[in-house]
Amino acid sequence: NSRVLGMASFRWMAVVTAATVASASRVTMEDGVATVESAHWTQGNRCNGDAMTLHLNLAISTAARETLEATFWAVSDPTNPRYGQHLNVSQIADIVGSAPADVEVVSGFMLEHKATAMKLAETRDILRVTMPCDQAEVAFGTTIHRYTHTRTGESLLRASIPHSLPTDLAALVSLVGDLAGLPDPRGVTMVPTPEDAPAVGGFPEEDRCSNKCGTGNFVTPAVLTKAYNLGEPPKTAKGNMAVAEFQGVMWDAPALAKFSEACQLSPPVNVSRQIGGNKPIKCEVPIIGTEACAEAMLDIEYIGAIGGAIPLTDIENAQYSLFSWAQQVLDLPADQIPMVMSVSYGNDEAQQTSRAYMQQCNTQFQKMGAAGISVLFASGDQGVLGRSGAGPHYHPDFPAASPYITAVGGTDFAEKGTIGPEKAWTQGGGGFSDTFPIPAYQASAVASYLKTAASSLPPQSKWNVSGRAYPDVSALGGEGNPYCIIVGSAFTGVAGTSAACPVFAGTVAKLNELRLAKGASPLGFLNPWIYGTASAAFNDVTVGRNCGDPVCAGDAGFPAVAGWDAATGWGTPDFQKLSALV
Repeated sequence: NSRVLGMASFRWMAVVTAATVASASRVTMEDGVATVESAHWTQGNRCNGDAMTLHLNLAISTAARETLEATFWAVSDPTNPRYGQHLNVSQIADIVGSAPADVEVVSGFMLEHKATAMKLAETRDILRVTMPCDQAEVAFGTTIHRYTHTRTGESLLRASIPHSLPTDLAALVSLVGDLAGLPDPRGVTMVPTPEDAPAVGGFPEEDRCSNKCGTGNFVTPAVLTKAYNLGEPPKTAKGNMAVAEFQGVMWDAPALAKFSEACQLSPPVNVSRQIGGNKPIKCEVPIIGTEACAEAMLDIEYIGAIGGAIPLTDIENAQYSLFSWAQQVLDLPADQIPMVMSVSYGNDEAQQTSRAYMQQCNTQFQKMGAAGISVLFASGDQGVLGRSGAGPHYHPDFPAASPYITAVGGTDFAEKGTIGPEKAWTQGGGGFSDTFPIPAYQASAVASYLKTAASSLPPQSKWNVSGRAYPDVSALGGEGNPYCIIVGSAFTGVAGTSAACPVFAGTVAKLNELRLAKGASPLGFLNPWIYGTASAAFNDVTVGRNCGDPVCAGDAGFPAVAGWDAATGWGTPDFQKLSALV
């Protein structure tokens, strides 16, 4: 279990801390941190002593970071002798973990400021601290207000001005997670359909989940099975998989049973383990239930439909915190750590609190990859425009543009209601990072794209030609053929890369089963394999652009072309071809 730091055992540290940490000199943390102002959040009253939970990222030496990254690449590269030799969490802690004396100093400082609970991550590089928010104001030299999201009603405590730490303590803490900046919850695109609408045209009758979504134009598990050569879902399993929920979204088991029955799924979709809270009653509330549950129900229904008997964990994180989520995942018992992790969450790079924040997130992704976890993120649903919208420069997504995860973009069927060739979804996220350079694994593919698509690329002033390019792969996600899901007791349609991501993740989980059955390791971080051996095993998408609007005109957005492209990556999965390569 994670190291829960008893308060009594740290009483004596206050004396040590007083002598060790100089309070006269302070260092601003996350220098240049983005303002907390947001059109989606309303600032309320200054905090009044409510408890808040922060994630202190403890300092990692340059040598340790280099060792972690070198290990991450070695175990993820099929051409490396260490491929597949993933580390356990204890071995990762040996690389990045802080010295006990340093943990004691940081813990003592938190205790001085009335911390009520502290928990050191199993990797010993994140200290989760719960403390009164007025004491956090003193500890971090800031002011804290409560912010309420205008759409969801969720509220968070956040610093309203820059924050700092005493100089000596700042040398031991690289970043204070969940104190600065506000997230922008990503919702699915709802495409409602009346249950009694005539089921005419479109997909074959047997692929329509008993016509529960009304017409034959809605994607179902059966449609995906035919489109991506998925075959039967596994009836037994050696591996596992997980989805993450960050937005207070919930799921309910009776609805999963109805979905499984309507779509004739065997085995039925089932959540094997819940990490974090879940309030299924919210899903039954009209309108609000759809808002609260559509994302989770979509994730669970479709990764579960593809994964079959592969145990599924739902990880709920009420804090909108990637650091908290990373700690939730890697603090699990070894046999419960998911081999595949699907995450439909992200904002623009420009909306992140700082470059330091994104670098710390990358450290978490490297730890997961080193542990053999395939981490997949949805690429976004606004095309090149991002959450920030139209402007002189495109807005790449994060974490989708991180070099250390697999980004999943979106497609539509080229002919609505017909299983066959696909085209880029005009609003599927894709492009080039403004923060991270092109990683080696995709350098050749990107160079070929820039040459092949040269005549139809958007103006160079709008994007960074030397940035990490994404997405890496895609799956159906557009509004041309929305997904049929159930929320509460009602079937409806949804669209977005939030659908594409769990579909691709479920496919990876099935591929892992093939490897595990012959005694091999799970695939782990996918991209070196995707851009190498597996690159020819995808359904290449060569039509469309991702301009961010319903209809693309001229050179807006990036074009899909033969081979890899910045609209659909390598394309969509062909499980039969991929299964021959694992």
